[in-house]
Amino acid sequence: MPTTISEVGVMKQKKSFRKGRMKLPRHLQHINQYAAGIDIGSRSHFVAVPEGADEDPIREFSTFTGDLERLAEWLRACGVTTVAMESTGIYWIPVFEILESRGFEVKLVNARHVKNVPGRKSDVLDCQWLQQLHTYGLLRGAFRPVEQVCTLRAYVRQRAMLVRSAASYIQRMQKALAQMNLQLHNVVADITGVTGMRILKAILGGERNPNVLAAMRDQRCKNSEETIARSLKGSYRPEHLFSLRQAIELYEFHQTKIVDCDRQILEQLKRFDAQDTRNDTPPANVGEALQRMSGVDLTSIDGIDTNTALKILAEIGTDMSRWKTAKHFASWLGLSPGAKVSGGKVLSSATKPVANKAAAAFRMAAFTLFNSKSAIGAYLRRQRARLGAPKAITATAHKLARLVYAMLTHGTAYVDAGQEYYEERYRSRVVQNLKRKAHELGFELVTLQAATASV
Repeated sequence: MPTTISEVGVMKQKKSFRKGRMKLPRHLQHINQYAAGIDIGSRSHFVAVPEGADEDPIREFSTFTGDLERLAEWLRACGVTTVAMESTGIYWIPVFEILESRGFEVKLVNARHVKNVPGRKSDVLDCQWLQQLHTYGLLRGAFRPVEQVCTLRAYVRQRAMLVRSAASYIQRMQKALAQMNLQLHNVVADITGVTGMRILKAILGGERNPNVLAAMRDQRCKNSEETIARSLKGSYRPEHLFSLRQAIELYEFHQTKIVDCDRQILEQLKRFDAQDTRNDTPPANVGEALQRMSGVDLTSIDGIDTNTALKILAEIGTDMSRWKTAKHFASWLGLSPGAKVSGGKVLSSATKPVANKAAAAFRMAAFTLFNSKSAIGAYLRRQRARLGAPKAITATAHKLARLVYAMLTHGTAYVDAGQEYYEERYRSRVVQNLKRKAHELGFELVTLQAATASV
């Protein structure tokens, strides 16, 4: 009986296996023999080392600095070279910094990616599970930028927190005005602007005449003095005036702290190595400092202003080699469509929920492009007509992320082609698709002018 092709393939496979030429699976090629796992807690940390490295392979250490230093010494005595830990709150930061300074390879793992087997759950089992997964090379470290970028990120996040706090005091100012039936926030676009602050300071100073208060209107204000005067007739109750005074004082205090943050951010940006060496003069503002730091002008992309560019670079840095391609970068941001397939059927293509501040900055930049005359604005409106506003914003944020990746990777400048170019290219693509479909069905697509001329 002749030998079939499948039998020949099995024989060859067995032969290669006997000779020892069969390769190990990829996930078994990265075994970390000297790996440890740490379960991070608020009061204590549980640490697991390989069996045989110590008489007691699982130990508990307190969160005091002295105990963390003893932890590092114990790991060194056990021969551990690499450590895996979950990014639990902010409690991992001191452990990470101490171990990294001692020369350990520390992998910061997303807690969502480390799911324990069913059964009992405890701190001891968690650290053992981390150690086991890390030993077999099954854990991927979360992204953490270099120390210099981490410092910048801390300043930028502190500034964002101050901005949010200041916004809450604006709401309290509006609440106090509404309780006194003063409708200033309805006739003035921004009560913290020139007109609004003049009037509020005068009210706190004792002025109650609506006409006198309305006369403080700035010439750029859209509403007239008569309209503003009508909005300032109300009951000036002392308890509400007290709340208004405190809200204004706290708002102004936060503004001074935001200015301090801006100053510190600029000083930190000056410490970065210059990628753009065309101008040796020190940067005068944050925009110039960002261009000097990155070597490109990200604000040339419509929708990305200086503040957005600062947030993006503070989160991702300038070294884009951490992501192989733009697709990997978009996937890390959580802006790529999902690929949940089972049985050959697509179950879901929704983007994965990722709490990424850089992705939030890209989404906010995309949100501002609905009325833009740029090519990206035309793309956003086209996607909104097809998919709806939420998905269109995500798709546009994805496009912005790829543009930023290309600029930071290759150092190229971005030139917007304009809305007309995008519409013409889209029209050409639609016409080509129609011609292809007509040809497949045995028809020929001709223009209306050509058809009229032939008649």
